[in-house]
Amino acid sequence: MGLGKALAEINEPGRSVDRSPSPERRSSDTSRNAPSATDDFGDRVRMKLIDSISATLSDTNIGQDELKRRVDDELEQLINQESLPLTEAERQRMVTAVASDILGYGPIEPLLDDDSISEVMVNGTDSIYVERKGQIELTDVRFRTENHLRQVINRIVAAIGRRVDESSPMVDARLADGSRVNAVIPPLAVDGSQLTIRKFAKQALQAADLVRVGALSPQSLTVIRACVLAHLNIVVSGGTGSGKTTFLNVMSSFIPSDERIITIEDAVELKLMQRHVIRLETRPPNIEGKGAIETRDLLKNTLRMRPDRIIVGECRGGEALDMLQAMNTGHDGSLTTLHANTPRDATRRLETMVLYAGYEIPQRGIREQISGAVDIIVQLERLKNGRRVCTSITEVVGMEGEQITLNELYAFDHDQGVLKATGIRPQCADKLEKHGVAIDASALET
Repeated sequence: MGLGKALAEINEPGRSVDRSPSPERRSSDTSRNAPSATDDFGDRVRMKLIDSISATLSDTNIGQDELKRRVDDELEQLINQESLPLTEAERQRMVTAVASDILGYGPIEPLLDDDSISEVMVNGTDSIYVERKGQIELTDVRFRTENHLRQVINRIVAAIGRRVDESSPMVDARLADGSRVNAVIPPLAVDGSQLTIRKFAKQALQAADLVRVGALSPQSLTVIRACVLAHLNIVVSGGTGSGKTTFLNVMSSFIPSDERIITIEDAVELKLMQRHVIRLETRPPNIEGKGAIETRDLLKNTLRMRPDRIIVGECRGGEALDMLQAMNTGHDGSLTTLHANTPRDATRRLETMVLYAGYEIPQRGIREQISGAVDIIVQLERLKNGRRVCTSITEVVGMEGEQITLNELYAFDHDQGVLKATGIRPQCADKLEKHGVAIDASALET
């Protein structure tokens, strides 16, 4: 059940790697997957346990702690009845494994309990990877069968009121602790059911943590804090897994506590420390394909809720138009994220998403809305070594002809691995002065 030794493969540039298992590996895999006497013993115990406590498992009046105690007690009795000799360590592993199968997440439960792991990726029954400190590692954890994996997936999604089957073979949801879950089953998943869990950090990162790990420089942090305090509209851009939500959470910590904040997310991940916070979450369609509440619906309703700040977890469609209009009509200080590789790409992505709204708006009109609404674009990137860093802080200046004009205030030096000021003075100084916020001149010097 343990992680064992992590296996990592590093591809050298330009080199082709043969990933097919060697004869020895194939032989060991075969012997590993073959059922052992202990496996048979475990299966017998599981079946007997389910038969003996089926009524207890379905009793909603029994708390989780009491249910676990009863399962453990029953397990001890069943193991004592069997004749297979077990050491104390094997006995404890058996109790943990069976209890996890009945009540928890099966063999991946220890991975979810490991604070050093940020993501668990199940690629079928015998290929389970984890992300640890930004690096992906293969584990020695396995599911017994495809049915075993499906049981765990069903248990996860059933606990949050969702379902996954052949008529609805994909599900995207969150666990009670905020962790994001995505599951895809056959026939969409050709090689067996796939399960991805992005774990929710038990303790949210603070601004000082980003400086400590080198994601930001102290000077750039002061600039970002000033931009948030001055109610500048900020877009956080980056690829998948670059840390956009974490960064958005840190920026939100700079919002004064006397402001009314409304957040809109697909799956609630933000941890705001302020008291006056309203959290809204989208809703997927029901079994009949009806009843969906999308980000755009929530954003339109938010404008009637007297927000001081609007935070949209991610813009990915037509809601981008509503977000830009909100920014342009007095809802300054709005924050959001989107997927893009550079600040320039972020403006192009916004253009594309505005078109999703279904209105025929001239390209220049869209660009004028973007240049008038967005003040700052913060670009994040996940480096090859797993580090997540801010690679650019860019000011949206306005329009020059048909193009949106950008000024890069900070740029990442890949040779030195640090974020450095470019020496360009921001043109948003009047907005900063309006809110009584000043940026130390030294923070913008090269």
